[in-house]
Amino acid sequence: MWLFGSIIRRFKAIRRYNQILRVFVKYGFEDLVSYLEDEKRFGFIRKLLPKRVIKSAKKYSKYERMRLLCEELGPTFIKFGQILSNRPDMLPAELITQLEELQDNVPPLPGKIARQVVESELNAPVEDLFAWFEPESFASASMAQVHKVTLKTGERAALKIQRPGISEMIEEDIKVMYKIADIIERRVPSVKHFDPVGLVRNFENSIRKELDFIRESINIQRFHANILNDPEDRGITRSPKVFREFTTGKVLAMEFISGIKISDVSRLRESGHDTKRVARKLAISYFKQVFEYGFFHADPHPGNLLVVPSGNICFLDYGMMGSILPRDIELLGKLFIAIEDHEVRAIIRILQDLSGNAPISDMHALEISVHEFLQSYAIRNLHQNEMSTVLLEIRDIVIDHGLKVPGHFFLLARSMVTIEGVIEHLDPELDLVELAKPFMVRVIRKKYDPFKLTKKALHSFVEFANYLEDFPRDIKNAIRRINSGQIKADLTHKGIDPMVHTFHRIAKQLISSIIIAALIIGSTLFIINSIHPLYNDISIMGIIGLSIAGLLGIGMIRDIFKGDKDDWKGWNK
Repeated sequence: MWLFGSIIRRFKAIRRYNQILRVFVKYGFEDLVSYLEDEKRFGFIRKLLPKRVIKSAKKYSKYERMRLLCEELGPTFIKFGQILSNRPDMLPAELITQLEELQDNVPPLPGKIARQVVESELNAPVEDLFAWFEPESFASASMAQVHKVTLKTGERAALKIQRPGISEMIEEDIKVMYKIADIIERRVPSVKHFDPVGLVRNFENSIRKELDFIRESINIQRFHANILNDPEDRGITRSPKVFREFTTGKVLAMEFISGIKISDVSRLRESGHDTKRVARKLAISYFKQVFEYGFFHADPHPGNLLVVPSGNICFLDYGMMGSILPRDIELLGKLFIAIEDHEVRAIIRILQDLSGNAPISDMHALEISVHEFLQSYAIRNLHQNEMSTVLLEIRDIVIDHGLKVPGHFFLLARSMVTIEGVIEHLDPELDLVELAKPFMVRVIRKKYDPFKLTKKALHSFVEFANYLEDFPRDIKNAIRRINSGQIKADLTHKGIDPMVHTFHRIAKQLISSIIIAALIIGSTLFIINSIHPLYNDISIMGIIGLSIAGLLGIGMIRDIFKGDKDDWKGWNK
């Protein structure tokens, strides 16, 4: 049985691999397929596709074809593309734009199958779990769909149900992606610096988190707790609560919240909502997430934002969240303030801090780039109030000068672009930089709060006192270990191995020269003195000796011409 299952899995993997190759060829990526497969098989794959199919795909640009390719290959590749769209440090802007447009076009599951998943996960019939289960989903995507349910308590809930088999399908696709990435990395040297295998590994980690609804439920509860602990935010932001007893790795039960889609401006106005007030609330909510909580919604597109009857903003879908360390929040606040004050040196210092004090290869060039950015920022009117534009331009400077910044920097820039688009639709005149300033100043002031500084000083004093207390004992232990011979020093001479190898090679060539000279002299004496046995009056031993000397000589000449390019692996270290 195990063998039969293994054969089926192997067959599915081969079939999926061939399907991926066909789609690559269909969208005009024959050059990539030729790297993956030998010419004979590649030609066979090409013949399977009608010429009109290949011709119709060529009317699109290269980057459009990449997007269409991901959409045709299904959920795994769509998610891979969506995650890659957060890496502008690696991919061209045109491709990023296309990847951001990736859409799931998957029909919803029949209600019967959705019920089976719920019953399997919660170990009880739907009738025993809920007072009512809506058979038709009201929201559907490639990995899950959402049904309305009514709990026995009368509370309305939204039940997010993972598609059956999606996890196994993604696992199979990831195996194929690893295979493709490994072949490309070995056969296409120009893409090696992108680390294709590393990209697949990062995607694997990300998609596993998204498939785990327990993790998403924790994100919701963390977000919900931040709002509850902030009296000011309670009048601004709304989030669903989680029903833990109905939540598993594949089923997520949360409070059902009804409201108006934030992009539906006409309905908002008909319901008595002031769109300017809504825009302001959304901006404040987002700035609180970034600058006060350090935990923000990373995918705030209009489909994930509702305006509830009270006027509060409700965020939906917590699968993609961003976290920022307190230190980085402070640096981010300082960065925006330094840009407002046009302080070139301060901006460079902050970028260095964000990149972990990475060395700057050309400080003068970096200063020029930052100065040019500040000059254009000072005089322009278009996009002047958009913080996302500032982040994107700073991002380009960071990439151009080889600095490394935390991954959440790119995630934040992308989410800020999205949320600013929503805000501009509601209130084009809202000055986001001015609105954000108090949050930035508050972040910086926190660091210099007298109570916190006193607490930090006391903590440092206690640590220092503990260190002084332990210092004599540590010295005694060190002396005791030295006396007992427990401490050993390993000295490694870096760079000495190539020199030793060179000496060995010279010694080998010298010994070979002596042996060759001895063979030539000895063989010549054998021939001159006609030492038996003879062949046509020539000593056979002399002929053999000269032949060996000739072979050794050819080998030595080859080694001499190779020089430091011989086959020793140590040259690559």
